[in-house]
Amino acid sequence: MKIVFTGGGTGGHFYPIIAIAQAINEKVNEKKIIPPRLYFMSPTRYNARALFDNEIEFIRVPAGKIRKYFSLLNFTDIFKTIYGMFVAIIKLYFLYPDVVFGKGGYASFPTLFAARLLRIPVIIHESDSTPGRVNKWAAKFAEKIAISYPEVADLFPKEKALGKIAFTGNPIRREIIEPLSVGARDFLNLEENTPVVLVIGGSQGSQIINDLIMDSINDLVKKYQVIHQTGRNNFESIKDTAIIVLKGNSFAYRYHTFDYLNDLVMRMSAGVADIVISRAGSTIFEISAWGLPSIILPLSQEVSHDQVKNAFSYAHSGACTVIEDHNLSSHILISEIDRIVNNQSINSTMRQGAKEWSHPHAALKIAEVILEIGLKHE
Repeated sequence: MKIVFTGGGTGGHFYPIIAIAQAINEKVNEKKIIPPRLYFMSPTRYNARALFDNEIEFIRVPAGKIRKYFSLLNFTDIFKTIYGMFVAIIKLYFLYPDVVFGKGGYASFPTLFAARLLRIPVIIHESDSTPGRVNKWAAKFAEKIAISYPEVADLFPKEKALGKIAFTGNPIRREIIEPLSVGARDFLNLEENTPVVLVIGGSQGSQIINDLIMDSINDLVKKYQVIHQTGRNNFESIKDTAIIVLKGNSFAYRYHTFDYLNDLVMRMSAGVADIVISRAGSTIFEISAWGLPSIILPLSQEVSHDQVKNAFSYAHSGACTVIEDHNLSSHILISEIDRIVNNQSINSTMRQGAKEWSHPHAALKIAEVILEIGLKHE
């Protein structure tokens, strides 16, 4: 059996694919069937080590991004996408897999187009609360549609998606799904009895969140320890700024900054955190799996309609509070942290809401369907 994954461009698309690949290998061992050959078709590898570790062969397929705002790149990227479609048709024809799994996004379009043309079974997954343009189009011919937010089911074309949609949640890699508390405080050089605030800005970082933390850090470290993931591009500037801002503060040692949280550090940080501050991307699903209270700071409506809707959808579970960009200030942030961390009733309610909203078996559910369809087509 041959299985092709397509998507990429962001960790929110790439890492759920890795989680599903892991689940497929787990199911293959459990069912004692011949291991399938796994492929990833995308413009870039995104994380070559993750592909190698999970025995996924990379096949480069160009794709152009169509932006929602005016950009000359929209014009040139049209030709990149057309070229990618021809490349995908040729490569998929000679590979001829048994099933194609699409995670959405511009990177998946050429491969999904080729799969439709070659009549190869397609499964797609939508991780946002509104379907992306590629997934909305692919829903018309996909055999199965997996979703992470229940309300997104009503936003697909009803006559084409009827009976094909399953609410699975978002796949999470096994390396980070379980928090790790044993030895975490020693490893991260943390005090025993001071609450921990975990700030996750994403692999690219968030300048707004970074600036907000710098505005708040003098007051925060008086009451909390802060683990701050800045993003690699912002690390040096934030580190230098923090040294200046915290000069003379006797609690400066409570601020811990990282450019990137690898799997071990992420698990340990989750294991000791009392609250998480994050954007409203795929990290929401990890926070939920960890069962932690959170403050979600979605990208503004002008930048991303998805994040605002994602944030408020998650907030309906009682697991988080949402602060939009136009309301952000150090005073509001600190007040919300105090309210959640210091009120046991609110804290417990949020933890319970997070756990109830979590779908830790999403990857396994999707893997089962991929194998089932793949075996039929084989």
